[in-house]
Amino acid sequence: MQSIRPCLWCTNDAEEMMSFYTSVFDDAKVLDTSRYGSGAPVPEGTLLTAVIELQGQELMLLNGGDNPNAGRTQAVSFVVNVDSQDEVDHLWERLTAGGEPGPCGWLTDKFGVSWQIVPRALVEVLSDPDPEKAGRAMQAMMTMSKIDIAELRRAHSGAGVPASA
Repeated sequence: MQSIRPCLWCTNDAEEMMSFYTSVFDDAKVLDTSRYGSGAPVPEGTLLTAVIELQGQELMLLNGGDNPNAGRTQAVSFVVNVDSQDEVDHLWERLTAGGEPGPCGWLTDKFGVSWQIVPRALVEVLSDPDPEKAGRAMQAMMTMSKIDIAELRRAHSGAGVPASA
């Protein structure tokens, strides 16, 4: 059976990435590793590949060395769907450590990998069939870096919005 597994090219930090990502996510696992043998362009025993599982998604890390074409952009990101503000806060704090927060729930971690931390409540309020409610929620989200579920719900409900004259 075919499967698709994202692979991140790492210059020489796949071991650090493996340790970091498996420490951030609950129930993360290292599924497989392979190491360079003798005669490789790096010291014998250096991690070549690691397959890790984060929230049920397999991800391969490849220690491929310097590659000028292997830069990272926000054109590819990992979306993490969460249920609570505690989950948003935990992942945001861990993944932005050494990285950078971005707008609308996006961030870049210390390895330059882009993530989106998306509470299910965000999807719920943005997909409301009432365009005014969904629009207020969208406007609130556009002002946020880390998503604040309570603030989204307030905007969605119209709490604090002045009445029309």
